[in-house]
Amino acid sequence: MCTGGRRADDSSSRPGVSAPTGLTLTADGETGVRMQRGTRGADRPPTRAHAPARAYDRAMAGERTAPGDHAVRPEIEDSWARLRRLGLDPERSRETHRMPLAELEELRRATGLATVLPVLRATLFAPGDATPLVLAVSDPKARILWMEGEHRLRRAVDAIGFEPGALWSEDAVGTNGIGLAARTARPSQVHSAEHYLRSHHNWTCFGVPIRDPRTGRPAGVVDLSGPAAGGPHYLRQLALTAARLAETELRAAHLEGLHRLRTVAVPLLARFGGPALVVDPSGWTAAAVGIPGPPRLALPPDSWEGGGVHFVPTLGECTVEPLADGWLLRPSEPRPAAPAEPAGPGLVELDLRRPERPELRVNGSAGCWSHTPSPRHTELLLLLSLHRDGLSAAELAEALFAEPARTVTVRAELSRLRRHLGPLLEARPYRLSACAEVTVFGPDDPYDMLPGSAAPAVRALRADLAHGVLRLPRSPRAAQPSASSCANSSSLGSSSPARPSGTSR
Repeated sequence: MCTGGRRADDSSSRPGVSAPTGLTLTADGETGVRMQRGTRGADRPPTRAHAPARAYDRAMAGERTAPGDHAVRPEIEDSWARLRRLGLDPERSRETHRMPLAELEELRRATGLATVLPVLRATLFAPGDATPLVLAVSDPKARILWMEGEHRLRRAVDAIGFEPGALWSEDAVGTNGIGLAARTARPSQVHSAEHYLRSHHNWTCFGVPIRDPRTGRPAGVVDLSGPAAGGPHYLRQLALTAARLAETELRAAHLEGLHRLRTVAVPLLARFGGPALVVDPSGWTAAAVGIPGPPRLALPPDSWEGGGVHFVPTLGECTVEPLADGWLLRPSEPRPAAPAEPAGPGLVELDLRRPERPELRVNGSAGCWSHTPSPRHTELLLLLSLHRDGLSAAELAEALFAEPARTVTVRAELSRLRRHLGPLLEARPYRLSACAEVTVFGPDDPYDMLPGSAAPAVRALRADLAHGVLRLPRSPRAAQPSASSCANSSSLGSSSPARPSGTSR
């Protein structure tokens, strides 16, 4: 969750308790959560529990970390720095944006996530259970769609603006589980004083992206939140399990939709004498005749606007006709091949402008193809694009993990990456082929470069780009990329290093 906007208020008082200075949330066997006033702890010695708060105070004051301070995780430190650049006041949030009810209902229908709610409710909230837990499901932009949880805890979070229809992005309410997971597309925990807004420090939350099995892109975020005093240890396992359950439900719904389309497609295809196939709106093949249907076709992002003749990767020119829940494709007759042009250097483009979907495109004499690399492979491709002379396994391990000894992990990832790059990836040292012209398209804000990466080299690169010390490589032949111009091969399931050569200003 994370909570933002207004402080919760508790008007109750307790005998023998001194003047209130803050709220403390503690587990209660009957109500699930009890909100009570805390006493000023000036006469208590500092404990380990105060260490994150001291680190937070230093960071918000712009002070350097002192020896012995609590170590702030890199993703939290980067988020804080980003929000300070945006001018967000940690002492109070901006007004929380809430969408109208009609707009909220429309967004709920558009995401397709309503099918996952029954299984999440049944799994996380047993009848009569008062677990101090709040479930929130948001869309990919961190707009909260649904919430579930114990009644009194819900009232507590409602008082600080955490409710359906609220925008819970980092820019709106600071570092929080939903916003961080939505921006980085990775599971994200934010505990107590790791929240950017001080009013959130009584809470802990864990957000996990839900990936759409049809496209591989984030469909939303599932977040579990509770009192920070309860400890965050159980939220991680529950949140990860909840996200996997949601993805399983989405996958089942997708397979059911493919089955329905197949029942329509089979008798339709039987009437054609030539090759044809039917795919769903995401390009997944439902049925094919006279042609080995690929599991999935790369469709243009703007669809085909009613049909016609279009070029389809792996199939060539096809006559495209719309169906109720998909497309009918009939490959055209092959044409005589044009004379081959002299082979030139290959063009390799790494597009990092969309944080949730990096893309690798290769254009060479053998044709054009694209691939969506995993987060780790994207980091490796970025480093190899900057270091054209190559890096050893130990140097890559230092750049990724700050541990030069983790060469086994690096070699295993490079071996998997070579399955897609083939001879473009060379070894001893690891490098991209010298015959390839490499271009890297970065985001407008250098600090948005691979926001989910905590690799030391990537963090240093963001700062160097922002300060104008470096610039990303760009081939003279590179043009603005077209997502529909290449075939997508498939989505993977699955101290700073030496300064890059030839990229300094």
